[in-house]
Amino acid sequence: MDGTALRALAVKIAGSLPSAELCFPFGPETEVAKVAGKVFFLTAELRGEQLVTVKCEPEDGLALQEQFRDTVIPGYHMNKKHWISVRGGDEVDRALVDELVRTSYTLVVDTLPRAKRPGLSATAMKGILTEDD
Repeated sequence: MDGTALRALAVKIAGSLPSAELCFPFGPETEVAKVAGKVFFLTAELRGEQLVTVKCEPEDGLALQEQFRDTVIPGYHMNKKHWISVRGGDEVDRALVDELVRTSYTLVVDTLPRAKRPGLSATAMKGILTEDD
């Protein structure tokens, strides 16, 4: 999947999650997804390459960087321990993007007070988007 397709798919998934809001607080090049005012997803461009940045557990981030050496890097302009950035590449597919965006969303939702949590979890929403969406 190339960087443009990666960004488009990730934005579509992020925007479909319960109570997710897409915005451009840093300018037109950087799209951000928030839930209850907390960031769980960002897009950026680095040296002409599209990046998608998501939150992850520290050990998962390290494992993903090891497994996908050419496409997963420490989070661009983010805490490198808790965020990773993904760029387009042959090893990036729809399932990986879906899992990364939903996991990031869930990690952020889990930190919210119960009263602010959306009614449905990302796990419950899995599979709502289809290939034709």
